[in-house]
Amino acid sequence: MTRDAALDIHGLTAGYGRGDVLHALSVPALAAGQVTALLGPNGSGKSTLLKALAGLVRTRQGSVLLNGQDMTRLGVGERARHMVYLPQSLPAAVHLRVFESVLVAAKATQDALAPPVAMADIERLLDRLGIAHLALHYLDALSGGQKQLVGLAQALIRHPRVLLLDEPLSALDLNYQFHVMRLLKQETQEHGLISIIVLHDLNVALQHADRAVMISGGRLHAEGAPADVTTPASLAAVYGVQGRVEACSRGLRQVLIDGLDEHPR
Repeated sequence: MTRDAALDIHGLTAGYGRGDVLHALSVPALAAGQVTALLGPNGSGKSTLLKALAGLVRTRQGSVLLNGQDMTRLGVGERARHMVYLPQSLPAAVHLRVFESVLVAAKATQDALAPPVAMADIERLLDRLGIAHLALHYLDALSGGQKQLVGLAQALIRHPRVLLLDEPLSALDLNYQFHVMRLLKQETQEHGLISIIVLHDLNVALQHADRAVMISGGRLHAEGAPADVTTPASLAAVYGVQGRVEACSRGLRQVLIDGLDEHPR
């Protein structure tokens, strides 16, 4: 994927049944080699947006352009060759070993003429994620956090053009959260991925993301550099809280919440 590749979202309306969750949502071009944090309160449409991009939720209007090609015109299988979606949790009843599951994922969207998957590549990826020792363990015997790491391995081994991650840190401790975000940034930059990650921790976004997109009520509220998006005004308008964004002793910006907004919107 070229470094000047981009993902453009124009007027996207999508939802479930007869109800819309996203309302004519447009996001300026997301560039390759950058990690974009998708922010917003519960029910704002973050997960729906990822599913709509992956083709798992019906798009009623709008377009999703990847290098000028409209992904909404492709079937789910064809779109999966370009975009990989990682849900919040893996299916519960999967009786495969960790290594096997990553191998299956690698072959799932592989072109028939492509060379076979190198076992050493899977081993290296599991090692980078810190789960090489779990390679022969069964998925259904793992903890929630371990399953999330395996899911990330399954996504990365497919070398997607666009990586869609729905709260991949939710079951991880602080050590693994930092480790995963650092690895994700490395993979994104080295392979020129367009990575979009749903985050609830605004401080993780401030520290690790290259860009942030904040949505509210299925509409774009703000986008840009994380420090420009995460402001006292946006905390009040979108989250209904009074907060500050200040630099710590190391110069890193962090969100401090003082209380509830007296005039919630």
